[in-house]
Amino acid sequence: MLVSALLFSAVGCSSGGEGVAGPGRVPGARAATSASPSASRAVPPAKGTLKVVSTLTTGLDSPWGVAVLPEGDLLVSSRDKGTITRVDAETGRKSVLGKVAGVTPAGEGGLLGIALSPSYASDHLVYAYFSTTSDNRIARMFYDEKQPGGQQLGAPDTVFKGIPKGTLHNGGRIAFGPDKMLYAGTGETGDQGLAQDKKSLGGKILRMTPDGQPAHGDPWADSVVYSYGHRNVQGLAWDAAGRLWADEFGQDTWDELNLIRPGKNYGWPEAEGKAGRAGFTDPVEQWKTADSSPSGIAYAEGSVWMASLRGERLWRIPLDGGKPSARPQAFLQGKYGRLRTVVSAGGDRLWLVTSNTDSRGKPKAGDDRILQLEVK
Repeated sequence: MLVSALLFSAVGCSSGGEGVAGPGRVPGARAATSASPSASRAVPPAKGTLKVVSTLTTGLDSPWGVAVLPEGDLLVSSRDKGTITRVDAETGRKSVLGKVAGVTPAGEGGLLGIALSPSYASDHLVYAYFSTTSDNRIARMFYDEKQPGGQQLGAPDTVFKGIPKGTLHNGGRIAFGPDKMLYAGTGETGDQGLAQDKKSLGGKILRMTPDGQPAHGDPWADSVVYSYGHRNVQGLAWDAAGRLWADEFGQDTWDELNLIRPGKNYGWPEAEGKAGRAGFTDPVEQWKTADSSPSGIAYAEGSVWMASLRGERLWRIPLDGGKPSARPQAFLQGKYGRLRTVVSAGGDRLWLVTSNTDSRGKPKAGDDRILQLEVK
């Protein structure tokens, strides 16, 4: 069922985007002043390990979203080409399934997050978040795995539209939660006031049914808005206890990892980082923007793993319930360039996707690539 947005706001001026410093601080915004990362110095440093097991595949163009098929193969979206490619998890062989109709790439917009239906085994539906000429929207497509070659993706069936679109800050990550509801991270497109406007879909985390309807338990009746006060959410993951974690880009000062609670206000643009201001929910952890600029996150082995673009490293944040159990630990710093997406491959394995062909990286031979990691 098609559900239109509650309000579609025009795009305003935009500060720096993903991995790019903005021109200046937002008037009135307040940020913490502690060192980065900001976990209490009383918390011990993390002591985990990471091993690059293999390079699964190379030669991807502007990869963004990843969905893991039941048999383990990967579906990968191309932001700029608007295509979805299947990657064999054993051989790395790539096959383009087709181009998603209606995608209009520009700036940070294009074909972004993808996710499988909770009932994929029976309905074979692939969901995608993408930019059109007028908005960002979520659509679903039938994936005909039995059709050899050619266009194996059906026409997009829009389930939700009217999410504000900009050259920057389009959000774009989607994921189905343990409750089988669809969650989406959105950006405020550089029009900072949208983040605090609960009638706008910009600068939010949205929660809806697979058909795009407001879900039971959402904090406001007839609204898919689940949390607000966000700048640009590109990472969503649930821990073993079903808690929702999200990361977001700061402007000039602090990137954030947040524990998401329904109806809470995460501060932007009035607060950036751990501001300690009444009415706003502080992040669990924060980083200087040069050290992170986070995109995708995943949960594995008791930790949140966070892929960083400008920071060119993978962060591990060990958890003890809803708080860090140790100071964040960085891996792969500068080794593979910008890192866009990390997803669980089951157990102690992760898939990590680079992002050097996104117009802001410095591509090397073989970029972009998918790495298989072993973490402890």
